[in-house]
Formats: sequence, structure tokens, C-alpha cells
Amino acid sequence: MLTERTVSQFLDELASNSPAPGGGSVAALAGAVGSALTSMVCNLTIGKKKYADVQEEISALLDQSERLRREMTELIDKDTEAFNMVMAAFGLPKSNEEEQAARTAAIQEATKQATLVPLSVMALCERSLHLARTVAEKGNKNSASDAGVAALMLQASCAGAALNVRINLGGITDTGFVQQTAAKYKEISRQAELLTREVLMEVEKTIGN
Repeated sequence: MLTERTVSQFLDELASNSPAPGGGSVAALAGAVGSALTSMVCNLTIGKKKYADVQEEISALLDQSERLRREMTELIDKDTEAFNMVMAAFGLPKSNEEEQAARTAAIQEATKQATLVPLSVMALCERSLHLARTVAEKGNKNSASDAGVAALMLQASCAGAALNVRINLGGITDTGFVQQTAAKYKEISRQAELLTREVLMEVEKTIGN
């Protein structure tokens, strides 16, 4: 599993001529990093007398952030697995009409699954950005820049995952699936951009300059 490798090992494989892991796994990783940073700000807020009035809220937020981090971490491997399923479908025999039909159906199904993984990453990023906005507003002000970086990582994750959704949609013939998925990724993208701006506005209030 990719998540069990060292950072150097992961980067070496990423830089190799293998098409997977690729941008999809990196997008999921960026989301996990953003969630981890959000958790860090929570941990640096909990137990501080200055923030006694938000302890309960931040503690609950930490639980949510850690759950989202775990889910995004799982998607690092799931994205590569989905890509490998698409490649396996393309490798199916096609020597007669029956095999060709089965191969086409397998490619379509695998491509749909490969689209749903980055769409899940996007949805998790949107949820994580809501948390980042709260910690930027109510969390430890000494970690305001960390909250900002968390939001930027989540924004990059969401935007990167959107590219993977879009490129996969181009190969899907199910118009209903394409239209529904396109509507979802566009709305999530819009919300993610809005939330990121709101987080950065809170950060600017704190750090100025």
C-alpha cells in the first residue's frame, strides 16, 4: 500500500515512468495533509486557558477532522486501485463481438468507479474546509498560518481531484451519469473556492502585514 511507504519511497514511485500513483493519489494526499494541519491547530488550541470557551467545540471538531483525514488517506490507495482496474479492463480480450461488448462494458464500469473516487475526495475536501474555517476563526491565533495552509492544501486537493473527475467523464457514454457527476463536481468546486477565501480572510485578520 502506498500509505505504508516512506515519503521518499512514495515520491520515488510517483516520479517513475509508472502512470500510477498519479495526480489522483496526490490530490487525496493533499487533502489528508490539509486535514492533518486542521487537526494540529485543534490540538494546539485544546487545553489552552485563553481558548477555554471553545474547548468543547474544538474537541468535537478535532474528532471530525481526524475522521476525514483517515478517509482521505484511504483514498490515496483507492485512486491507484481504480486506475489499475481501468487498465485491466482495457486489457481484456476483444477477438469477437461478445468479447468486445464485455470489454466495453467493463471499461465503462471501471471508468465510472475511477470517477467516483476523486469525486469523493472533493466532497471530503469541502467538509474539511468547513472545519478549517472554524479553526481559523476560533483556534489558536499563533497557528493562524497553519490554518491557512490547511485550506490551501484542501483547495489544491479539491481542484486536482476535479481534473481527474473531468478527464474520466470524457470517456463515459452514460449521459445521465456524466450530467449528474458534472453538476456535483462543479458545485463542490464552487463551495471549496468560497470556503478557501473565507479561511484566508480569517487568517489575514490575524496575521496582517
